[in-house]
Amino acid sequence: MKIIFGYIKEYMLSVDKRVLAVVSVFTAILIFLNYYFGLDERVRKNSFAVKLMAWYAVFAAAFILPYFIYWLINLRRYIHQPRCIALLLIAPAIFALKLALDIPLHFSIDPQWNNYWNHIIYWPLLAFIIGAVLFILWKILSPDQPFWGLKTKDIDWKPYLFMLLIMLPLVAAASTQADFLAVYPKLRSIDGVFHDENITWWHKLLFELSYGSDFITIELFFRGFLVLAFIKWAGKDAILPMACFYCTIHFGKPLGECISSYFGGIILGIIVYNTRSIFGGLLVHLGIAWMMELGGYIGNPLSP
Repeated sequence: MKIIFGYIKEYMLSVDKRVLAVVSVFTAILIFLNYYFGLDERVRKNSFAVKLMAWYAVFAAAFILPYFIYWLINLRRYIHQPRCIALLLIAPAIFALKLALDIPLHFSIDPQWNNYWNHIIYWPLLAFIIGAVLFILWKILSPDQPFWGLKTKDIDWKPYLFMLLIMLPLVAAASTQADFLAVYPKLRSIDGVFHDENITWWHKLLFELSYGSDFITIELFFRGFLVLAFIKWAGKDAILPMACFYCTIHFGKPLGECISSYFGGIILGIIVYNTRSIFGGLLVHLGIAWMMELGGYIGNPLSP
């Protein structure tokens, strides 16, 4: 863990505290606006076009404004680079498309089981689509580097396993809370399947594997693309805008999880910046996600 703490300490000593404070306050305002007005719920109920535009507006604000704050306070000039400007505009569109895109396929006459199978297809298919877009951008921008952090060489896995060990009691504590158990496991969102007496262990396992593929997409996009593609212009400054953007994709989840995602995004961004690999962060992120799923499976039957 000394290496990870060293990365974090070095970043905290070098980051402009004014920018950190302003971006953190801005992120807090976005969180307040969402949870006070229920913005995510309103967006999700609309058509594809409305969802695409609404999510783009939210993500563009969360991602581009922190770069503008850097420019305003530190007079950073990287936003004058044409390719940097293009990517600043493209990046929110990619993830807005991910959230807005609905791929309704029909596998069953039972609407709940049909919803289940659509979930099984949706996450891996979106991973493929987003991965293909990021691959094209990589070939254009950085073909001489590993594909947005897909590098395993020289990784010390022990610090990441220790981080998971630290998170275990925290997830266990969260698994006793009503708001947590209302969301996890994610299979709860398909009520008719979650409580169906015919559901088997392999249905649940298949769902969890499909759900896990979404974290590959998230790490590749946020830590791989939003950090490693932008460090050629922004250096360490790429971490805060990514963390703010990352926080907004947690709108609709328990408030504590949304708030912690901002700080978690900063830590994972620091790690990727120093290691140039997303695999350590992926191990932590996916490990925590599956621990939360397990906490939901165990906690729900025990809840009053």
